[in-house]
Amino acid sequence: MKVAILGSRGIPNRYGGFEELAEKLAMGLADRGHEVVVYNPHDHPIRNWSYPKVTLVRVLNPETLLGSFGQFIYDLGATIHARSSRPDIVLQLGYTSSSVWFWLLHSSSKVLTNMDGLEWKRSKYSKLVRRFLRHAERWAAKQSHLLVADNPQIEVYLHECFSNQVIYIPYGADIPKDFDESIPSQYGLNPGQYHLIIARMEPENHIAQILQGFHESNTTQKLVVIGGLNRFGQKLKAKYSDDQRIVFLGALYQKDELNSLRHFSRLYFHGHSVGGTNPSLLEAMACSCQIIAHNNAFNRSVLGENAFYFSTVKDVQLAIEKSHKQQDWDKMVRKNSSAIRDNYNWRIVVEQYEVAMQQLRIG
Repeated sequence: MKVAILGSRGIPNRYGGFEELAEKLAMGLADRGHEVVVYNPHDHPIRNWSYPKVTLVRVLNPETLLGSFGQFIYDLGATIHARSSRPDIVLQLGYTSSSVWFWLLHSSSKVLTNMDGLEWKRSKYSKLVRRFLRHAERWAAKQSHLLVADNPQIEVYLHECFSNQVIYIPYGADIPKDFDESIPSQYGLNPGQYHLIIARMEPENHIAQILQGFHESNTTQKLVVIGGLNRFGQKLKAKYSDDQRIVFLGALYQKDELNSLRHFSRLYFHGHSVGGTNPSLLEAMACSCQIIAHNNAFNRSVLGENAFYFSTVKDVQLAIEKSHKQQDWDKMVRKNSSAIRDNYNWRIVVEQYEVAMQQLRIG
């Protein structure tokens, strides 16, 4: 079976969830004997990566010159190449800038689309862009043979809105074998004496709410924020520049470093509220983090009772100042680790995608 993976910012992962999914699926499907093509932007910083039976195709990505419109050009180039190569399966990751080109794919290719989260709800977009994204969501559903939901709540939404067949396949995470206690000290941190956020600097990730709650708390510990500093992130950094407890580290990509920073944090704050199953949440669970999550259906469907939740700035402040019983945390951490092993295991995720692709191919 020949599989083409479109819609990511390339592999190896230097960006986010879709890229991690593309990398794990490419290697996992290749290990099972399939040919896999992954489309990468021409300016992906890593050029010496290779894996047997995985082909990387570099496509012009003018995003640095044209802004968000450049994503449409990048997706068009990948789609045209996929049309000419006629893969058995096209796995489309997301639809925000690609669904306008789905019709160009060859009729012999079956299209499997991971619909991601509710993109049209993201507050970073203008009303006009949100309206476009609602249309794009419908176009993607109409032109796909099968839809994938990465969260049970997204699955329910897709069933209610579209007539397509929908399957639930979550993201995965790996439980690290060990953690390096020296990593926090490299950033001036003491293990167990700092709280952590790892997220894109977007309003719907409730970073501003977490920062304000921490700012109003009486803790002497630090809050470390990891994520690329876009315009929104720069505003937050400037706003809290007088609070020496808040540390912005920018974007970090080394998995071993990130996992160690997660593991040795006191509290891990997860504020995502619009997407489905967020990969960074699974990674926090895999690293035995004590998690304070935004109170919404997506997070609760993953964590259940194995986290504490916040809805307001005051909730964040109290979570930091309140001394939760360690036995409660220990129980939650153990159950979250079990969930990673049993439900969010990359081997299981790859197998589920393979089965879906094989059934789609012969269906």
